[in-house]
Amino acid sequence: MKPTPHIRLARPSLDLAAAERFWVDGLGLSVLWRSAEVGPGEHDLLMVGWPGGPWHLELVGGPNLAEPPRPTEDDLLVLYLAGPVRDGLVDRLVRAGGTRVSGGPYWDRWGVTIADPDGYRLVLSSRSWSSEP
Repeated sequence: MKPTPHIRLARPSLDLAAAERFWVDGLGLSVLWRSAEVGPGEHDLLMVGWPGGPWHLELVGGPNLAEPPRPTEDDLLVLYLAGPVRDGLVDRLVRAGGTRVSGGPYWDRWGVTIADPDGYRLVLSSRSWSSEP
């Protein structure tokens, strides 16, 4: 396996419109794909990410959602910004439906943690990936 595979993170969402506001309007990701369930056992899908990026989020919702979101404090998506977290970005994420929360001593020291509308946590870290142990 190559050390640089593309990654899809899939998670359930109770409200894809609210999730889209957070991830697209708030964070600035793009809608890469959208589809509505068309048959039994299918789901509504919203895929967001940066075009050409090595990862994206697949948000699954709709009436056939098997399980509701059950995020814990340890369900983190960490973005390493390699610099200060801009207040404007945090404000935009909160206006788009996010909630600023404590990420615990480590993440509070090295960034800002915001829960998305389903409760999953996004950490905007001021560190760079190469500075991680």
